[in-house]
Amino acid sequence: MSDAVVIIPTYNEIENISNIIDAIMALPEGFDVLVIDDASPDGTQDAVREKIEQYRGRVHMECRSGKLGLGTAYIHGFKWALHHGYDYIIEMDADFSHNPDDLPKLYKECKVNHADMSIGSRYITGVNVVNWPMGRVLMSYFASVYVRLITGMKLHDSTAGFVCYNRRVLEAIDLDKIKFKGYAFQIEMKFKTYCKKFKIVEVPIVFVNRQLGTSKMNSSIFGEAVFGVIQLKLGSIFNRKNYR
Repeated sequence: MSDAVVIIPTYNEIENISNIIDAIMALPEGFDVLVIDDASPDGTQDAVREKIEQYRGRVHMECRSGKLGLGTAYIHGFKWALHHGYDYIIEMDADFSHNPDDLPKLYKECKVNHADMSIGSRYITGVNVVNWPMGRVLMSYFASVYVRLITGMKLHDSTAGFVCYNRRVLEAIDLDKIKFKGYAFQIEMKFKTYCKKFKIVEVPIVFVNRQLGTSKMNSSIFGEAVFGVIQLKLGSIFNRKNYR
């Protein structure tokens, strides 16, 4: 068994899921994959089952009853990964917006360079986003600036969804008390990691907008992040035991 697992949440990713799994399986590090599927009606689960058969013991799937949110998918995956003994747990999108060839860089930062969390950062060396509308680029970039101002975290890409965790981080965070489901989930996990004084590093990546399938982003998810950041900061002041 590998010491690292890549968690991929899916909903209607039939165009991408087989190819992304193949790309990860081809990497020399030998990562395992866990797909968390929210009852996709498009055949995503059948495609994953074919890969489970093809890559016996390396590809796994957990099926949920419906669209329950990105954050809860990752929490489900984190618990599964901890239970199955993985030391490094990586979040990744299914749609190739995160390049599988960047996985070894995130993994190395934690395994070799002893980071507790490594983040695939779109903004640490400028704005490295391809094929996004300018409005969305600006919204994402200034969201990270806003988070930095409110929380005090010195991160350039606090909403990033390409992240490697050392298992000790996930063991230290009470996963049942994570509040948010969308963009704010990513911020909350980083903020709690930061509050517990774990070592966080950012690794530059190029983020490419999906070519196939449909984006799950919407204004309500972004709105959750805007107001959620204030809740997180106030919580860290008035309910410190949940953040230390």
